[in-house]
Amino acid sequence: MLDVCLLGTGGMMPLPRRRLTSLMTRYNGSNLLIDCGEGTQVAIKEKGWTFKPIDVICFTHYHADHISGLPGLLLTMGNTDRREPLTMIGPKGLERVVNALRVICPELPFPIHFLEITEPEAVFELYGYKITAFRVQHNMICYGYTIEILRKGKFDVERAKEQKIPIRLWNPLQKGETVEIDGKTYTPDMVLGPARKGIKVTYCTDSRPVPAISEHAKDSDLFICEGMYGEPDKEAKAREYKHMTFQEAAKLALDANAKELWLTHFSPSLVGPEQYMEDVRRIFPPAMLGKDGKTVELSFDS
Repeated sequence: MLDVCLLGTGGMMPLPRRRLTSLMTRYNGSNLLIDCGEGTQVAIKEKGWTFKPIDVICFTHYHADHISGLPGLLLTMGNTDRREPLTMIGPKGLERVVNALRVICPELPFPIHFLEITEPEAVFELYGYKITAFRVQHNMICYGYTIEILRKGKFDVERAKEQKIPIRLWNPLQKGETVEIDGKTYTPDMVLGPARKGIKVTYCTDSRPVPAISEHAKDSDLFICEGMYGEPDKEAKAREYKHMTFQEAAKLALDANAKELWLTHFSPSLVGPEQYMEDVRRIFPPAMLGKDGKTVELSFDS
């Protein structure tokens, strides 16, 4: 299963009851973070989750409300006696930006590996996650992310017996490993059925609605998308500053055939967002407002 938590849902500046943007997932003992706005480590602490298992941090872009919490988080992770490497993924300039922020936290007990994205799309497979970064449209280079937990086909015991595959090889084959023994090669396709449906989460903030978003969010179990503005009279402002309205996010979710939509990255001026949700749900009924600390546990289909 995959745990997903919206640590913060605010854009531009933190508010007393709304932290800046950040998302955390947990899978098989490994945590992944997307963005790290100011106060992210406080949000993690309030949630009761831990810092040490964070293995990957992805950045959508380098505006302060998406990365200003990083120095403090790194220091806290260092104080947990972490020694394992930390991987960071982000647009071109990642290493330069992070090292500039690290002026105030230069000494860390763990190495950082930087994976900079230079193409419109990039795919990474780390710690059981398949991470797809895709370019969106903001007023600086910005990416959305799709996080997938892939699921192999079901192990077919009868096929394994028919082919007289030694029982001691069943486990590695089930894990997807190819095994060679006594001059014979055994491959996973000999005993595994077709791949089964996995888990898919798509996350996008700070963008105009572009086709790449709904394409990558296609059939997502959860689509988390910015809704900077709920007010109908803010459409022109959304276009000017390369953001989205609630209704535009809902249309993307509908086009993507997502199972559920969470809105996030709200403008500081947005008060009483629930009043705009009736119009949103006319477009996409399974739409919900994101809230700081909102969590879901996504499981594989049986």
